[in-house]
Amino acid sequence: MKKANYKALLPIGVFLVLYLGLGILFEYVLKISMGFYNIPIVVIFLIALIVACVQNPALNFDSKLEIMAKGVGDKNIVTMILIFMAAGAFVGVVGRSSAESVAYFLLSIIPAEFAVLVLFVVSAFVSLAMGTSVGTITLIAPIAVAVANGSGFSVPLCVGTVVGGAMFGDNLSFISDTTIAACNGQGCAMKDKFRENFGIALPAALASLVIIFIRSMGADVGEAVANDYNLIQIIPYLLVLIGGIIGINVFVVLLIGIVSGSVIMLATGATEATSLLSNMGGGVSGMFETTMVAILVSAICALINEYGGFAALLQLIKKMFKGKRGGMLGMGLLVGAMDIATANNTVAIVMANPIAKEMAESYDISPRKAASVLDTFSCIFQGIIPYGAQMLVALSVAAELGQNVSAFDIIPNLTYPFMLLLSSLIFVFILPGKKK
Repeated sequence: MKKANYKALLPIGVFLVLYLGLGILFEYVLKISMGFYNIPIVVIFLIALIVACVQNPALNFDSKLEIMAKGVGDKNIVTMILIFMAAGAFVGVVGRSSAESVAYFLLSIIPAEFAVLVLFVVSAFVSLAMGTSVGTITLIAPIAVAVANGSGFSVPLCVGTVVGGAMFGDNLSFISDTTIAACNGQGCAMKDKFRENFGIALPAALASLVIIFIRSMGADVGEAVANDYNLIQIIPYLLVLIGGIIGINVFVVLLIGIVSGSVIMLATGATEATSLLSNMGGGVSGMFETTMVAILVSAICALINEYGGFAALLQLIKKMFKGKRGGMLGMGLLVGAMDIATANNTVAIVMANPIAKEMAESYDISPRKAASVLDTFSCIFQGIIPYGAQMLVALSVAAELGQNVSAFDIIPNLTYPFMLLLSSLIFVFILPGKKK
């Protein structure tokens, strides 16, 4: 462990001040729609990297380049980047039309009075299969508004239920950015993290279903929402999901998904042969910003660690949190604070990873538990903050369909994130850990 040096944390402070400050200015002062997401996060990280390079003049620039190269060239970072690319190609090939098929299929066979429960289940399944909560909300929120208009349930309840279900899959999916970042940052297998995480997420999901059912009782229910669907297109998602759960190598699983998705999308006429490669390229391109963030953050963190910044932060955390349970709570609050500042749970995990890895070793927390805590707490905070992409997309979709609701109308209806927080605290403080 390096000698503690709090000044080495300056690049993180510069990033947080610039990103959070500009985000608040754009979103709430200048009233720019999706203000936080109009800020080029890669540029802000680049400024933070320049600050890190200027620090510690005792080291020449060539030495700093070597330190950064070792950080970026770490096996876990390289693996994470390659999985990002493969996951992007899979989503690009398969497309997103199958998500609506799942929703309309279930709405067609389940009575209208259970429509809100269907919205939660569909959102959870789609985000679990697709690995993106924002993509899920974009697809399912219009259906939620249609259900509210046609069935008599309130719009905030329907939309909030979709956001909650989307965060369930974001937390657990094998091809989610957050899962990839947490697992590779902590050096654990995805199947191990999934099993650890499932014990936290499932009770929260079941409790959410009960609460949603109780809240939706007594509504003046109208007719069910109906539309066409094609269930064959969900097969690639199921193959990826099953392959990940049984422990097949993630690259093999994604390759199976890409090949099966290509065959099915071509056979059903959902995609033209001439568009297949461009769709794949578009999916990979969608991961470029996340990939660049991973590279820049790993370089910044390598310098901060070399200067003694992580040693200082760990020293501070040890004073505040005692024992393994305290360490896990500290880890969760750390990634939560990063998420509040960045409004991006993947970026929050990437930033917290190196510090959390030091904490895991110091507090004797297994890699699978560390990855689970990071992913879970980041999803809790991301699902609740009113300026997160998930909330902003949901509000935007509702507004486009003539329903003007605010984030503070939706937040009381975010049953799942609050139940996940409760389940996580029980996991940390009440449930006994497994003996070695």
